Order: sequence, then C-alpha cells, then structure tokens
Amino acid sequence: MLSKKIDRPQILVSLNSTYVPTGQCDCDGGDCACDLSPLAELSSNIQLSLGMLETEFVRVPNSQMMNLDDTYSICYGTHHKVAVLNQSATYLLNQFTNPHKLDDIAIENPSIDSADLQTAIQKLYQARLIAPNNSYSFHLNEIPETLTAWLHITDRCNLRCDYCYLPHIANDMSIDIGKAAIEATFRSATLNNYRRVKLKYAGGEALLCSPLIKDLHLYAQSLGKETDIILDGVVLSNGTLITPEMVEMLQTLNLRLMISLDGLSDFHNIQRSYAGGKGSFQDVERGIKIALQNGLIPDISITVSGRNAAGLPALIEWILENNLPFSLNFYRENELSASYEDLQLEESRLIEGMLAAFKVIELKLPNRSLLGSLIDRANLSSPHKRTCGVGQSYLVFDYKGQIAKCQMQLHKTVSSSATEDPLSVVRQDKVGIQNLSVEEKEGCRTCEWKNWCTGGCPLATFKATGRYDIQSPNCNIYKALYPEALRLEGLRLIKYSYL
Repeated sequence: MLSKKIDRPQILVSLNSTYVPTGQCDCDGGDCACDLSPLAELSSNIQLSLGMLETEFVRVPNSQMMNLDDTYSICYGTHHKVAVLNQSATYLLNQFTNPHKLDDIAIENPSIDSADLQTAIQKLYQARLIAPNNSYSFHLNEIPETLTAWLHITDRCNLRCDYCYLPHIANDMSIDIGKAAIEATFRSATLNNYRRVKLKYAGGEALLCSPLIKDLHLYAQSLGKETDIILDGVVLSNGTLITPEMVEMLQTLNLRLMISLDGLSDFHNIQRSYAGGKGSFQDVERGIKIALQNGLIPDISITVSGRNAAGLPALIEWILENNLPFSLNFYRENELSASYEDLQLEESRLIEGMLAAFKVIELKLPNRSLLGSLIDRANLSSPHKRTCGVGQSYLVFDYKGQIAKCQMQLHKTVSSSATEDPLSVVRQDKVGIQNLSVEEKEGCRTCEWKNWCTGGCPLATFKATGRYDIQSPNCNIYKALYPEALRLEGLRLIKYSYL
C-alpha cells in the first residue's frame, strides 16, 4: 500500500471519465448511458489564462472524498471528473471551498513551489474540481450522440442457457427486413440529429447467420457514408462457433465482438450448456483464443447469478491474465427462467463473490478504467439520469422488422421498420417499459449514488415491485459495491500515474 507523503500537490485524473466504448455498452441488458457528455460546460482542454488571475474560483458542488490510504484520497461527484489527490492537493482544493482569486492562493501558499502550484491549479481546473465563481453552470445532457439498434437476426441458438429469455424458434431475419431495419435506424438518426449509429447483431446465436451479418453491415456502411453518420457495430455471440474465417470477416467489416463467458469450467457450464446438456466452456475458451490468435480482442460479457458468484474471482483472474475487456452484469429474471430459483441474486452471496473478484483486480490492476463495467448497469465514470437507452435512444428489431423498446420484451412491439421515424414512436409509448429519470424514482432522489446508479434496470425493478418509479431491488448490493469500485479506480490511477 502506498503511504509515502508527497509534499508537491498531485492530482491524478481518470482519463476514462467520459465516453470510452467498453463491454458494458454491448451487454444483453440494453444500451447504457455512458456516451452522454454532461460536463460540456467546461472543456478539459481549456487552459487558465492570465486574464483569469483576478477571477474568483470556487470548488464545484456535489463533490465527495474517500480516503484510499494515509496519503491519497479519491474525489468523485456529478460535476467533475474522478480524480485522486494527495494530501497537499486536497488541502489546496479545500481552500477553494470559499471563493479565491488565483493570486491569493499563491500568497497563502508560499511554501509550495510556484511552478508546482500553477500546475496543480491547472489540473484542478481541467478536472473540473474548481470553476469560476457565479459563472459555472451544470446540466446533465440526456440526449446521447449515438442511436443504438438491436437487430435480432435469428432466434436460433445452439445453446440452452438457463437464464435466456428466448424460446429459440427456428426463425431468421431476411436480408430485405434487415436492410429495412437499418434504413429505419438511419432515418431516425437523421431526423433526430444523431451523429453516430451503433448496430448490435444479436440472437439467438448471431454467428449462425454470419453471411447475413456481412451483407447487412456492408449495407449499413454505405448508408453511413451517404448520411455522414458515424457507424459502429458489434456482434453478440456465445463464442462457440468462432473460426479464423469469421474473425477475418469481422475485422474486414470493422465489427467488434462480444462473447458471453460466465465462469471457468463448471461455473460457466452450470448456466450455459448445449441443448443436449453438455457444457460449452471448452468451446467458448477455444473461440476466445482463436479470436486473440488472429488479432481480434473480444469484450467479455459476464452474467452474474446466484449460481456462479463464487466463481467470479477465478474468472476475473483469467480475464486479466489475457488482458481482455469485460463487464459484470446481473442476472435478470424472466418468464422462462423464473423456475430456476438458484439463479436469484441472494444479497450476501453476491456481494461476497463480487468483493472477492475486486480483490483479484486489486492485485492485477489493468491500464484501462473499469468504472463503466464493474457493477451491472451502473456507470461510475459519467453521471446520468437514466439507466440505459431504452425508450430514449434505442431500437430493437425482431426478425419480422417489428420494433420493441427492449430486447427482453421482443413480443411487445410498438412500431415497425416501415415507420418514418420509429424512434419518435418508441419515445411516446406510455404502455410498455418506462425508463424513468432517477429524479422520478422513490428512494433514489436523495441517494449520493443516484446519478451513477440511476435506480437500476427498470424492467427488473418492475418485475420485483410492480412499479417503475421506485428504487432497484438490488439497491443494497449496489451501495455495498460502489465504494469498492471507486477505490479500485483510485488505486489504478496511482499505479499508472495518469498525470
């Protein structure tokens, strides 16, 4: 543990406090809100100018501090970036609790080298920890830059995972319906001024239809060029069918790959087996290795349940050894999985397994931030008001071209690809799943974590409580884990010294 006192003010800022594509964005739980830009009022590239020496600066509100050790503390809040400060930097920041001019700060701190002081104040400003008094405004921008579309290209799958919400009927999306869905997505993106479109090719097992993926994404690329909209794409797969040829296809199309892996050996097999009952771990492991050997790094999506929580430490150790991006997502009960009571998220067991996994991460801290991927749908790197993009910036197309709000409710369609602007229909729907702002949720409004947790998955909350306007049934789990996730980020920043 680091304990040596450093007199020079030191501020380590999380470089991933704004949007960075990670595995969490592509899990089966909907699209997350991590591509929002809530801090647009201040650019991290703005430099303090000489003309600002007479300006009074003040510490921004809603900021929290948590000790990491005797020397360092992590500072987090809705108005600024996640940052680690040593004792001298913390003392300097606290001086701005009351408005101060920069010249006055220099006079009050004669023992600090002037160059060090200037650098420290600049970093405080760039991290948005301090701002000009009476001229600082803050708002959470609820309109992301990316419109995401889930293309349910097949219901077929070679696995029979116990927590799957699909009946696995032998139906595939046709090329014409797929193209119509992509056209509808780009129409809504254009009409609603989106800069980016993200397509998720999913199933079932999407790679059972790899030729369709190729044809559809080539078509999407042509529409992206025609509309001047940036295109991103990911294939969601169980990993059992990966071949070098498929990897080459994905690379040629600039498609990312998300693979589901829930544990090592039996911890994976107990909830992800073939139709005949055989475990799928060995084939998934082989698929991941084939991808890596051919230059494609897959994101790993981990579904955490009561069955596999105890196996998380070993899985995380394996993932870190292979330097793979990953996301931890909690099991969601559905009509087809409700009979498997051992999948339920028993609080103490889940917290114990997650904290044990965090201990493994602490011993092998990666060089990428994990704030957006460690705890279910929460994104601790960027404050927001809604848990995901459902009902806001998300379209789900079934194999017939009908549109649902969430892929876990494919049977509840509200529009179709023939609609001129299907996103507007999705946003106006008041019958299906309601992805409310955290400010509308009972039990969340006064919580310190509200703009990171945002009340959890609305569908899971409704299933447990019959309400959308109330806190998540996993609230106690989240509150137990959030401080530890932030602590890991602080230790990571110290290790890699992101100055």
